[in-house]
Amino acid sequence: MLEFQDIVKDYPSGFLGRHRLRAADGVSFRVEPGEAFGLLGPNRAGKTTLVKLLLSLCRPTSGTVTRLGRPARDRSTLARVGYVHENPAFPRYLSATSLLHYFGSLTLLPEPTVRKRVPELLALTGLADRAHESISRFSKGMVQRLGLAQALLNEPDLLVLDEPNEGLDLVGRQLVRDVVRRQKSRGGSVLFVSHVLTEVEKMCDRVAVLIGGKTQFVGTLDALLRDSAGAARPLEVALKPYYDLQTSPQANSA
Repeated sequence: MLEFQDIVKDYPSGFLGRHRLRAADGVSFRVEPGEAFGLLGPNRAGKTTLVKLLLSLCRPTSGTVTRLGRPARDRSTLARVGYVHENPAFPRYLSATSLLHYFGSLTLLPEPTVRKRVPELLALTGLADRAHESISRFSKGMVQRLGLAQALLNEPDLLVLDEPNEGLDLVGRQLVRDVVRRQKSRGGSVLFVSHVLTEVEKMCDRVAVLIGGKTQFVGTLDALLRDSAGAARPLEVALKPYYDLQTSPQANSA
């Protein structure tokens, strides 16, 4: 479904862009069909850069990104991707229904399909009773639910959830879990980017830990949660040695 191979990404920095800031440094991992994959790391670890590369919003300095079996530069595969941003920014004068019809046209879905899917998704996300109300009157949690409905409109093969629980209550978080389970059951994949470790534990099969632009761990969640003696440990305890690297001189130089 998705593969990053030896990814290096440099951004111009400093006066006239003469210096380079390395946001990703040799990152490699892959997301398999039917898998929920967690991308973990502190702020400035490089997670956002990888999401941008996945969505063809930028290109790697070196290395390859493969999306749905094709190079990421082939934008045709984006029609099979769903994406939820942590802070969705929608035209606030539109209604929820109008917005979903607009996104349906962007993903080239047939109009009959859009007409069928929109009420289904508004019901799924708990917005059916606000279907024709202006988004300007929506709370943060409601906008987040609408973002989830938008991402599911094209029944994506790859669903990218970037901090999807931002602003959601307990019912909303359960909705995200149900969506992830449904996505896996139909053979789709999920890339789950989150700081909410309890949600990662509940939903992800494998994880990558990104520190200073480098992958420090890639493997099953069970392997991460066990110490050298095989004893189970909380996720925050398992991550602490990796997160401590963020303040090391080596990480800072990266």
